[in-house]
Amino acid sequence: MIVYTVGTFDLLHVGHLALLEYCKTLGGVVAVGVASDSVVNSYKPNVPIVPLEQRMEMLQALDCVDIVIPYHELEYVSGCKEVEADIFVVGEDWGDKPHNLAVEAYLKSKDKKIVQVSYNPLTSSTKIKQTVIAQSHRGKYIAQEIL
Repeated sequence: MIVYTVGTFDLLHVGHLALLEYCKTLGGVVAVGVASDSVVNSYKPNVPIVPLEQRMEMLQALDCVDIVIPYHELEYVSGCKEVEADIFVVGEDWGDKPHNLAVEAYLKSKDKKIVQVSYNPLTSSTKIKQTVIAQSHRGKYIAQEIL
C-alpha cells in the first residue's frame, strides 16, 4: 500500500510530523510530493523560506517518509502515477479547484482512495513566520534622521 501526500513543508513543524506519521499508519510506503517555489507562488503571496532541495532533504530524513519527489506544476495526477499511490491524503482545505477534481477523477477511475485530514490550528508555518517577525520587531524602534 502506497500513501501519497503533498505540501510545501516550509519550516517543518510538529503538524507536518503528525500528518506524515498518520500517513504511515495507512500504508507501508509513504511518498511525499513537495511543491516547488513556483508552485507555491501560484497560490500564496510568498515563496517558501527554505529552498526546495533542503525541504526535501529534511523530509527524507524522517523515519516515517520513504519517498520524496518535487512537483513543479499545480496538479497531482502525475505524482500519483509516479509513485503508484493507493491512497492520497489531503488537508481539510481541499476544495473543488480543477487540479483537485482532476486527481479525484483519476483516483476514482483506478479504484483508489482519498483520505482527508484536519489540520492542527496551533501548528502552521505561516504562524511560525508571523511569530518570528513579531519577536524580531519587539522592543526595537526604527530611527530615521530628518535633516
